[in-house]
Amino acid sequence: MSKQLSRRSFLKTGLATACTLAASSAPATASAADKKQPLATLLDIRKCVGCEECVLACSEINGHKYPNPEKPFPKMYPDRVPVMDWSDKQDVTDRLTPYNWLFIQHAEAEIDGELTEINIPRRCMHCVNPPCVKLCPWGAARQLENGISRIDSDLCLGGSKCKAVCPWHIPERQTGVGIYLDILPALAGNGVMYKCDRCYDRVAEGELPACIEACPEDVQTIGPRDEIIKKAHALAKEINGYIYGETENGGTNTIYVSPVPFEELNKSIEKGKGQPHLDPVKDTMADANNLAAAMLVAPIAGAAAAAGKFYKMTQKGNQDESKQ
Repeated sequence: MSKQLSRRSFLKTGLATACTLAASSAPATASAADKKQPLATLLDIRKCVGCEECVLACSEINGHKYPNPEKPFPKMYPDRVPVMDWSDKQDVTDRLTPYNWLFIQHAEAEIDGELTEINIPRRCMHCVNPPCVKLCPWGAARQLENGISRIDSDLCLGGSKCKAVCPWHIPERQTGVGIYLDILPALAGNGVMYKCDRCYDRVAEGELPACIEACPEDVQTIGPRDEIIKKAHALAKEINGYIYGETENGGTNTIYVSPVPFEELNKSIEKGKGQPHLDPVKDTMADANNLAAAMLVAPIAGAAAAAGKFYKMTQKGNQDESKQ
């Protein structure tokens, strides 16, 4: 533990200068000039040593966004939406949870005849055409101009549609938080869905996402997607490697480059709840049913989001008046 703390202290001081210098280079940072461009990240997983500094940094920077549930939880009628409570397991870091938006998957593969451990930072893939956004019936999921997709916890009813339509089943629900407690505590989605939002608030200020800033091995690079794709292909060519994320689900803004095929890594990683796969993924939003559903959902979701925002503004106004 002391070793990790000393490393953390080093990062806060020693890397500060490096991050400042990196901020002047568009491919390496989320500079102000890139705010309206689709941003992607390139992850050279050869470099990841599995230290979890990115996991720790994500938690430290985004902790204020984490849920603070009210207990006891309202009983659901009918009892069709199970309670999902991670509030007493906030220290879990080996999978995705509402309190852990990034984790390290471990795989073993043979490289140059030697069995080697490969570590893979996993989080939301931030799809170019995200089904979680296009198919959310309440307008709680949105995609920013820079390609970052996020879930608005003030509007989410926790219905898990985003998780169901995500090819990697990334979002996770926490019961006992959100607007459903005010409007439909026994009938709605039983909480709020959470996932990586790429530190959208930091990016908006021209800062790096926490995981990139904290990494001591320079695993990730962020920049305009077209430049990141070029870098990924150049790196793959250099190491005779493989790319994941460029075409998966029609393209994502998370691009992995590996020295071994992702099929091999997928066989080796532990998969399950909160632990996404590395399978090939077809473009789910090219499916006729999803396209039709998106067209149908869009006006309903827009109206629902507007109503939700109005309700939250009203609630905030009432709270402000009660304090006077």
